Amino acid sequence: MSDTALSPETLKLLGKYDTPTVCNVIELFNVRPCNSGYMGPEIRACFPTLAPMVGFAATGTCRAAAPARGDADLTLEQQVAAFSRVPSPPVVVFQDLDEPLAAATFGEVMSTTYKGFGAVGLVTNGAGRDMWQLGALRFPVFTNGTICSHGYCHVPSMLVPVQVGGITIHPGDLLHGDLNGVTTIPLEIASDVAEACEQFARAEAVIIEYSRGGNVTAEGLSQAEAECHRMIDELQEQVAGKRTEKQ
Repeated sequence: MSDTALSPETLKLLGKYDTPTVCNVIELFNVRPCNSGYMGPEIRACFPTLAPMVGFAATGTCRAAAPARGDADLTLEQQVAAFSRVPSPPVVVFQDLDEPLAAATFGEVMSTTYKGFGAVGLVTNGAGRDMWQLGALRFPVFTNGTICSHGYCHVPSMLVPVQVGGITIHPGDLLHGDLNGVTTIPLEIASDVAEACEQFARAEAVIIEYSRGGNVTAEGLSQAEAECHRMIDELQEQVAGKRTEKQ
């Protein structure tokens, strides 16, 4: 679990931008392959009109196909107690261990409790339920679908590495998610990513605004593309310079 601290201002700034822009900016830092670090299409936003979710993973596992054995069922109190062991605000991340999925991983009671204890979202490879109620709660949830029953749902563990959406999530990982999906943000570059998003968006806007302007031509588009790439190249040089200074 990382001890890297991020300011509330950095988290707020990250929340101003959509997840694809964040992914694009992460690529400028060359800290991981461009096809890694984000969840697959099976993890979908249940409420796509909500603002981007930004927070730190409070991970756990769950099962619902059979009753819990012994004491392998953490209470809600024990689950939210784990929030204090990751940076704030937490995002609950559950790996449903059942294959195939047997029942809902979460519903209204769990989500309301998590939000009440400071969580800003929930992500799972499992299913959810109580979607009418959760819509009113305005609590971002990302799931693999919905199932109407909770079955024998129980939580065997918290704050362990989990596999969700094709990637490994560790306790304390920084997550960013919206209707486009969920990505991790390497903590060591998170503040620089937040600061670079606006400039990257301005670069892309050169092409977008040209294409919307009417009377477009191939030559004009080529010029807009060249200016966009120039701005991104300049941003990448700035990013590399900052990284060198920090090293």
